[in-house]
Amino acid sequence: MQSFEWVDAKSVAEAASLLAATSAQAPVVAKAGGLDLLDLMKERIVRPSRVVNLKSISSLGERTLDNSGLRLGTLVTLAQIERDAGIRSHYRALAEAASHAATPQVRNAATIGGNLLQRSRCWYFRNEHFHQVAEADHSEHQYHAIFDNSETVMVHASTPATALVAYDASVHLTRSDGSSQSVLLSEFLLPPSMQRDRDTAIADGEVLTHVSVPAITAGTRCAYFKQTERDSYDWPICDVAVVLQMSGDTIAAAKIVLGWVAPTPRRALASEELLVGRRVDESLASAAAAAAVRSATPLAKNAYKVDVLAAVIKRTILTAR
Repeated sequence: MQSFEWVDAKSVAEAASLLAATSAQAPVVAKAGGLDLLDLMKERIVRPSRVVNLKSISSLGERTLDNSGLRLGTLVTLAQIERDAGIRSHYRALAEAASHAATPQVRNAATIGGNLLQRSRCWYFRNEHFHQVAEADHSEHQYHAIFDNSETVMVHASTPATALVAYDASVHLTRSDGSSQSVLLSEFLLPPSMQRDRDTAIADGEVLTHVSVPAITAGTRCAYFKQTERDSYDWPICDVAVVLQMSGDTIAAAKIVLGWVAPTPRRALASEELLVGRRVDESLASAAAAAAVRSATPLAKNAYKVDVLAAVIKRTILTAR
């Protein structure tokens, strides 16, 4: 690991200004919890000349829940999301996703902003030698994508992202001049790439200040499941978030989001359409799961993920009901 300058930013504007000064010769990076950044630096994937510490900006750690929805500052930890009674009551799928991310020790340090901005956990990406070639062959792809995998087989590494996309969450980005923009999380996350220095639509000189989630309306039911190889801490084979808007016993609208099976969290649109206007039972949940995996294009060593995913989708729909 090479030496670097450390700066405790005193405001979002100062942090954004410092980050705008990045270049290929002198890269500048932001640090929230720092877990992924430290890994990337140790693995020599990222070699910054300056690290801008955001934890010195207390306002980024605020979280609010009111009639307008949920607002999570970028420094809110996964443990805080997991333990917040209001979030667990109104946004249960998000609380469950946070509680299944990594280990308790990691969740106490990892922030929601850093979690969404983290790079792929693909073992080819995490090996600096594969960054010297145009594209790794990814021949050991047991845990890689089974959808949308013609350009890249890497998957996005965030579990909270699966639930947040199902809730139509947005991220808010602020620049040094005070201007800001809001971007839907589903559009903000980009397919992982070894040829870019980030896998999101954040630009140089922008700080992710907070994540906002629309208010939950009456009749909303939701669930989240993460499937791993081991009961203890493990990276997911897949995870699924389901948000159903009910009108009595009938589904008025549905969101089904699949994680760890595509380069970014993937909406199961065919399944959602199948559910609308109908009452959920085991037969319908099975049909929706089958519709979701029908377009899968598994690789030679990860076809097992198709059946696992279908089972988890069915389970999550029935639990949300």
